[in-house]
Amino acid sequence: MAQTGKASVEFTGFAGVFHRLKKNKMSIIGIIVLVILALIAIFANFLAPYSYSKQNLVHQFEPPSKQFLLGTDEYGRDILSRLIFGARISLLIGFIAVGIALVSGGTLGAIAGYYGGVVDEVIMRIMDILLSIPSTLLAISIAATLGPGLFNLMIAVGLSSLPQYARVIRGSVLSLREQEFVEAAKAVGSSNFRIILKHIIPNCMAPIIVQSTLGVAMAILTASGLSFIGLGIQPPYPEWGAMLSGGRGYIRDFPHMTAFPGMAIMITILALNYLGDGLRDALDPKLKR
Repeated sequence: MAQTGKASVEFTGFAGVFHRLKKNKMSIIGIIVLVILALIAIFANFLAPYSYSKQNLVHQFEPPSKQFLLGTDEYGRDILSRLIFGARISLLIGFIAVGIALVSGGTLGAIAGYYGGVVDEVIMRIMDILLSIPSTLLAISIAATLGPGLFNLMIAVGLSSLPQYARVIRGSVLSLREQEFVEAAKAVGSSNFRIILKHIIPNCMAPIIVQSTLGVAMAILTASGLSFIGLGIQPPYPEWGAMLSGGRGYIRDFPHMTAFPGMAIMITILALNYLGDGLRDALDPKLKR
């Protein structure tokens, strides 16, 4: 018998997540901002009006003008060009640092949650020790040990956030390891490695995606802080935190040197946080229809 009335549509999978995500206007704004930043980073060589490292002492401390839209710094370098190239470095640091934390922390968390017992106790007590140290302080300690530089900065930021990923993934694995599909995989002779990789991890993707999105924001912020105190990117490479550090001595007379890098950091962090909050709501099983 044919039903009358408007049929309800059930959104599942990616379509369902996107359907719920697009209802959150702030998340959509975050996505748009991040897409713009990604395009700026990719096409920095074509978008930057000047070289990020070329010095021109004739144009020192110039305020925003038609020639230099965001002004120049103490060496006469165009701040807009340095911000554009800085977007490439900051996003690169954020994503690679999160990748390091996700792979290393996720592996430890999955092993601890799946095997339990002594393995779980040893791994998680180590994570608890690391969590007792503020992540920024831990990143400073690692960066100071490894020395300044882009690669060392990414390692320091990634390792400092490792415990958070280990705990998130361990919690998800603990809730899944006794499920029927895991028992079925064991019954057909699947190895523990295959069960974790093929059956458990795919079902942990919701918290992993949310944690990773918010983690990129924290990684960029931590990297900016390390560069600000001289433990991150070294001159002449542009990095927003290093630009803030370079302009702090002139903040009273030439505030544009710190205002624009600070705004770039703020806008990027806000966009990532808005997206992370939206994904958390969209991936929440309680909100699924």
